[in-house]
Amino acid sequence: MAFTPLHDRVLVRRVESDDTTKGGLIIPESAKEKPAEGEIISVGEGARKDSGELIAPSVKAGDKILFGKWSGTEITLDGEELLIMKESDILGTIS
Repeated sequence: MAFTPLHDRVLVRRVESDDTTKGGLIIPESAKEKPAEGEIISVGEGARKDSGELIAPSVKAGDKILFGKWSGTEITLDGEELLIMKESDILGTIS
């Protein structure tokens, strides 16, 4: 299924975290925190000013990002868990 976010929203796939610590301990699934790092899958056309002028998004599909712990709305598309969030919820990009 193809999904395109509207306005200034982005579709994000979380990047999975490691299953072990630096010391070699295995972290059980129940103790893992959801990662706050992801990859942008799709981007909306951007927000609009009151005058109707389009403000282009500053991120694009493929960008690696950091976002807040409680940011976005979780959805499932084609059996994959993804997040929809506003561009303003993105803390920054990772190069």
